[in-house]
Parts: sequence; structure tokens; C-alpha cells
Amino acid sequence: MSPEAHSAPRSLAEALRARDDSSLAALLRSRPDLVTPVPTDLTQLATRAGTRASVLRALERLDRFALQTAEALAVAPDPASYDTLLGLMAGDAGDPAVAGALPRALGTLRDQALVWGGDDRLRLVRTAREVLAPSPQHPSPTGLGPTVQEATSGMSPGRIQELLTTAGLPSTHDPVSAVAALTALFTHRKKLARLLAQAPEAAREVLSRLVWGPPYGQVTAEPAAHLRWLLDRGLLLPTTPGTVVLPREVALHLRAGRAHRAPEPLPPAVVPAATHSPRVVDATAAGQAYTALATVEELLKEWDEGGPAVLRAGGLSVRDLKRTAVALDVSEPVAAFWVELAYAAGLVASDGEADERYAATPAYDEWLEQPPAERWVRLAQAWLAATRTPGVVGGRDAKDRTLSALGPGLDRSAAPEVRHRVLALLAGLGTGAAPDAESVLARLRWERPLRGGRRDGEEDLRSRLARWTLAEAELLGLTGRGALSSHGRALLGAPPAADSGSSTTEAPGAGSSPAGGHGAAEAAQADTSKADAPGSPTSDTPGLASGTPGLPASGGPGDKLPVHRHRVPDRLVPLSGPEQAVAGAAAARLLAPLLPEPLDHVLLQADLTAVAPGPLRRPLADTLGVLADVESKGGATVYRFTPASVRRALDAGRTAADLHAFLTEHSRTPVPQPLAYLIDDVARRHGHLRVGAASAYVRCDDDALLNEILADKRAAALRLRRLAPTVLAAPTDPATLLEGLRAMGYAPAAESAEGDVLIARAHAHRTPPRTAPEPVPDGPPAPDATLLAAAIRAIRAGDLAATTPRKPVGGPLAGGELPRTSSAETLATVQAAVLTGDSLWIGYVNAEGAASQRVISPVRVEGGFVTAYDHTADEIRTYPLHRITGVAELAED
Repeated sequence: MSPEAHSAPRSLAEALRARDDSSLAALLRSRPDLVTPVPTDLTQLATRAGTRASVLRALERLDRFALQTAEALAVAPDPASYDTLLGLMAGDAGDPAVAGALPRALGTLRDQALVWGGDDRLRLVRTAREVLAPSPQHPSPTGLGPTVQEATSGMSPGRIQELLTTAGLPSTHDPVSAVAALTALFTHRKKLARLLAQAPEAAREVLSRLVWGPPYGQVTAEPAAHLRWLLDRGLLLPTTPGTVVLPREVALHLRAGRAHRAPEPLPPAVVPAATHSPRVVDATAAGQAYTALATVEELLKEWDEGGPAVLRAGGLSVRDLKRTAVALDVSEPVAAFWVELAYAAGLVASDGEADERYAATPAYDEWLEQPPAERWVRLAQAWLAATRTPGVVGGRDAKDRTLSALGPGLDRSAAPEVRHRVLALLAGLGTGAAPDAESVLARLRWERPLRGGRRDGEEDLRSRLARWTLAEAELLGLTGRGALSSHGRALLGAPPAADSGSSTTEAPGAGSSPAGGHGAAEAAQADTSKADAPGSPTSDTPGLASGTPGLPASGGPGDKLPVHRHRVPDRLVPLSGPEQAVAGAAAARLLAPLLPEPLDHVLLQADLTAVAPGPLRRPLADTLGVLADVESKGGATVYRFTPASVRRALDAGRTAADLHAFLTEHSRTPVPQPLAYLIDDVARRHGHLRVGAASAYVRCDDDALLNEILADKRAAALRLRRLAPTVLAAPTDPATLLEGLRAMGYAPAAESAEGDVLIARAHAHRTPPRTAPEPVPDGPPAPDATLLAAAIRAIRAGDLAATTPRKPVGGPLAGGELPRTSSAETLATVQAAVLTGDSLWIGYVNAEGAASQRVISPVRVEGGFVTAYDHTADEIRTYPLHRITGVAELAED
């Protein structure tokens, strides 16, 4: 028996009053809307807990079995006993699983203040009963209809008596007793079974179609004989003309007492689809983590001098998203993911200029200076907390407008919770185990059956968020081959994984030396047989795009299913600030040895290409990116040298000697002759022509070269004319003239007004300092321990002031009426309380005219003020005597 059963509370407020502080704290923590603002007392807390908005929010957070229990209470008598509830959940035959899980479900409903009362008088709060009870407009998930009493409320007394007579019952003197007699018949199993045994076969078929719902059916004005048989005995009752309903009591008899067709007392298990070596999982995840860093860098390098324009309504245009996808060599949904990830991490934002464009923020430069593992932690933590959901990009909003990347309308407040929950389920599997995606979705649907906002023909939102989470975690490197990595586990704050018994290789951080650099690649290569097996994670995964890394659909012949599962806490909650910093540092320590070391060399080849066999150190990569064009990416990056790329390096202020020295220093192979000739040839012609502002002019000491340019038909569009033997002028700007001459095959150099050669260095455009977008909370934030303690103290004090017995003052007072005494009586009573140390009940009106009741213990009275300990506010306060409407002594009991 619960504590409420012994105290026999008469209301939810009394049930809350009987709770201890830890129980109240648990209620306020699970339903944070109840503490915003802090209720004045427990009566107001109970009232707020029964409001429709708060009840709906609480119901949405129930798991399927707790919700089924609440639905059963909604169709049970009010109040109902525990045995009645158990009968509705387990049926006449009983169900051990249901009987074992029911106390937990009922405890959840009590903890959430949705149910109150002892086990002999369980009451569902009125608002929850109204929401869950069946009605023609809102059918119950149980499929049950109204009771006999509800269905016959508008029926004539004569018709009710006819039903009794036809059913073989004696007539009564009034409709109330007649309805009670019919209800007693339908709830008596043996009597109702005998009545149904007389029913025609067609009548029993009608009942079987209505028994599990919906309980409503249509009949004609002249129903068939088998329908007439049911109507005459009240087994079907008319509701509106042409509509009949199966009474709840009859349906429960036909269901053998069960309110639900399929109770689900236990959550569906998350089953592994494949199991890989922990070393392979970590190596694969680390490789993808490095790819994530490189992709974000490449994205922002593309936008270094100012990215795409911001749409008038905000966000990227479809064309700009396509260009970004082509530049990153990914699909458009994946490009949207990387763009949104950089935005969530505060690395990109709009510059706020008149011609508004997206650009990197100053935080991007700071991010580049961090070690790679720490940079990855920042991206992963931003993704975990973000409510912006790139998966909805390209969809339509409520006004049928297209949702664009970086635009408004992408926030889904449930996203962080779903991400944490999906990764927590992965952490609960054995080391290296990749889950079956459908089992993860089934588990989430059991845990939050009312969440998601399912549309007709569409998957519910939480399921789509879970699918996106599985794909995005793989893209980001939190998982490898679908299994949670050791650094991903550390980032969540989960305990280190123990070996599942299905692999002989220990995970990094569990006693083995982690694979790093080329060792990670070797480990990934060692697991090729598993990757090539049917159902391996190399197959396409529904989610962001076809071909992106994801989860396997099923285990292949080479995969081993785990024998033992590593258990983790059922819930991994998002970490607080200090905890998040500790978890991030731990994840970075595990990931750092797995990331490849940057190289300081390339391999030059005779075909004017350079091969980078791995990631390059930043100065080398930046310089090589100016001197050559990237031809292909992958495990090794191929750069190609062209006249245009060499000229680009010369424009940036490098000399031919600088370029020769740079290549000699950083190449493991000799500088090929064709490359050396290319550099010298471009450098010899570079700057031979000078372009300035005339509008624009070209000057050259070689007048023959100028004659050649004037004679070239391709120069006609430039409209050049000779000003002097060594000078040509054009009515266009210098930039256009430069591009025109370069298109003709020349290598002109720009010069300043003083005649000096201009060095065209890359200009990095940055936004003003920007903060990362704030996540949109899913309801009020959960209160911390300090706020909970203060709130409970204030509620208890306010409840004490509201419920403390008082001595009558000049006759009984109506509820909420302030005590009234004269000024002399008030002063005398307060002075006496100072001497005796008694507490008083006072009425007080503040400066704004708001009246309240308080319980105080006066300490001193002087100068027209009383200083007292206010039990309601739980602090010492001073009150002007002229604002006290009256005082009353508290009753001695």
C-alpha cells in the first residue's frame, strides 16, 4: 500500500501535502512548467498540475505502458481500486508481465501527479480523464465506448424499461434504478454470457467487429433482425439517428476484461545487427572525424572571401546550396548538414552588411588554432545541443514555404533529446555492436508514443530525428560502422565500455593501446571481410543521402552477435557545463592518438602533379593550395600545377626563387624539370606588362609586344589604343583589362599609382563577433538543485501560511478574506507576540495594493514598523504597521 492509501487524501493538494521534499523535487524536476513561476502554496501547485496544457505536456512524456495505464484508469470507475486497474490491464486470465510492470507504471503516474489516492481509491486527475476518456469526437486509444449510463442519458424512461424486459430483467420504478440494473447485468460475467449465448450468429459477428473499436456503427431505419435483437436488449445502444454504440461493459466482457488489445509492459529490446572489432570501430570513427574537420575547413575556405548572399527571408538559396554541394563533392542534404553544423558551432554567420553575405566568424580563426581532437569535440558538442535540424531542409513549413539551410524554421526542440537518447541506446549495446535501426525506432516509439506529431502517410518526427541522428553521428565520427566509438562514449559521459565477449580486441581506453595514423587504416583494412558481407554498413542507409555511412540493415555471415551486453544507466541526460568540459577533454584524449599526424612533405611527379599521402601541416597546405589546384581527394590528395596556379602564387608576392626553394624543401622527390621550367617561364613573363588606371593602361618596354597585342583580334573587346610607344590605354577598369589579357595568354601584373607592382594576397573576409545560435528549449528548462530547494521552501512556507489554524477574529471569515482589527488592537497583539515569541496570522497590503495573508513571528516593534520572521517568505522582513489590515493568533493545535 502506498503512503497515500493510509492518509486517505481528499484532493490532489492533500496528496501533495503528504509528500516529502525529495518527492516534490522529483515532481518539479520532471514537470518544470509547474515551477515557472513558483507556486505560492501546495493548493496552487495542485491547481497548476491539473491545467490542460500542463497535463498534456506530462502525458506526452509518458512511456507506452504508463500511458496505457492512464488510459485504463480513464475508462475505469472513478475512483478505482488497484485490483480493478490490474483487471483492466491484465484481463481475466492475468498476465505476469503486466502484473510485474504495473506498480512501476502506477508509480510513474503518481510521481507525475497524474494519479493520486491510495490503492483502494485511485483517481486520475480530472483533466487527464477528460483528455483520455472516450467520446464520439475523440475516441479512446482503448477502442472502448461510453458506459451504459452515459449512452442512455438521453433515452426515454419507457425505452429503458423495454430494454430491461427484453433482457429478462424485472422492471423498476425509475430510470436510475433501471440503468443500474442493466449495468449490473452487463458487468455480471455469467449472466451476460448466458444472454450472449442466445444471440444469433450474425449478431455475434457484429459484436466481434465492434469489440476492439471503433465501437460505433451505422444502422438503417429498419435494421436487420440480428441488429434488432442486439438493440432490443441494449447490447447496442443508439447515440444519434442512424448510429449505435457498443456499451463499454459489454465490450470489456467480450475482451475478457482487458482495456487494451495488446498491453506493452516491457520496452522492445534494441538488438544488434552486426558486431565489429572495437579497434576497427574506433579507427573508422576517427577517420570520419578527420573527414568532418577537413570538410568544415574546406567549406569555410570556399567562403573565405565572402560566401553566398543571404536570402531576403534568411538562409541559403537552392542554387547556392547546390554550388556548395559541388564544391564539397557531397549530396545537397549532406552539404546542408555541414553548413548547419558550422553555424551551430559559431564558425559561420551573416556579416550584417548592406549586401549581406555569409562568412566565417572570428571564432573560426581561433578554432583553426586548436588541436584537431579539440576542434572535433567542439563540433560534436554543438551538434548534440543544437535544435536546428538540417534533415528538414527542402521541406515545407506551415505556410507551404520551402525551408532553406541557415534559414528560419529549422528548429525542432525535440532534436537534442532524441540525439542523446539514440546514442544512449547505442551505448547500452556491447562494445562494437551496431544496432538494428528499426529496433531503435521501435524503442523510441515505446518511450514517447505521443510525441512527434505524425502526419497521414508520414513517419513521426521522433522517428525521422532518430534516423537523421544515426546518419549524422556516422558522418561526424561519433560512430564507426554504426557502433558507438570510445571517444563518442566519453563525449556522452557514459562509463567506459567493457568487452562484450564477441571480440578479442580491447577498445582504446580499456587497456589497449589505441590505433593511430596508419595503424588505424590497417585496422580498418583488417575488417574488410565484414564490410563486404551482406548487410554490412557499407550499404546505403536511409537518411541524409544515398551512399552516406550509416547502419547495417542486418548482420552478415561474417558478423558475430554479442553474447553479453554492457549495461549502462537507462537514461544518459545532457551534461551540465563543467561536466561537459570534462567529458569533452576525455573524448579528445581518446581521439587524439587515432587521428593521422599531419605531414610536412609531398611527392612531386613529372606530370606536373604533387601527391600529398596524408593530411598536410597547415602552412604547407595553405601555400600549396595557392601554388597548385586540387585535382582529386581521398586517402591522398593530388595537386596539379598550371600556369594560372603558378601566376596566382606570383601575384601573392612569391618570387620564382621562393617557389623553387619551397618545393625543394617540402618534396621527398627531386623537383621535376617540367615543373621548374613552368615556374621559370611564368615568372619570366610575369609583370612584363603593367596595368594601371587610366581608366586603365598597359605599359611595356617592348613595343613589339604591344604591337602584337594591338594586332590580336581577341583584344578588340578591350578597345585598346596606343598612347606612347610603350603605353596602351583602354576605357575599362584595370581588373577587366587584367582578366582580358590573361585570357589571351599573357601574364600581366597590376601596378599601383606609384608604379609599384601590387601584390594580390587573398583577403579573408570575417564577420563581426557572433555567438552561436541558441537552442530552442522544449518547454521550460529543468530547474537546478538550488532553484528546486528554494522553490520547495517557498511552497512549504506559503502552504503553512494558508493552512495554519487561526483563532476567530470578530466572527468567522470567508475563504481568502483578510483579518480585520483596529490599529490599537493590531499594535497590542504584535507587542504581546514579541514578548511571548508567538506567531501571528496577518493580512497585509503592499505598496501596489496587492493583498496577501502571512504567518509571522514578530521580533521587535518600533517607529511604526514591525520586524518579524516571515514564514511565508522564509526570511526576516519589516512591515509598516499601517499596511497590516489585522492580526489573529494561531490556534494552539
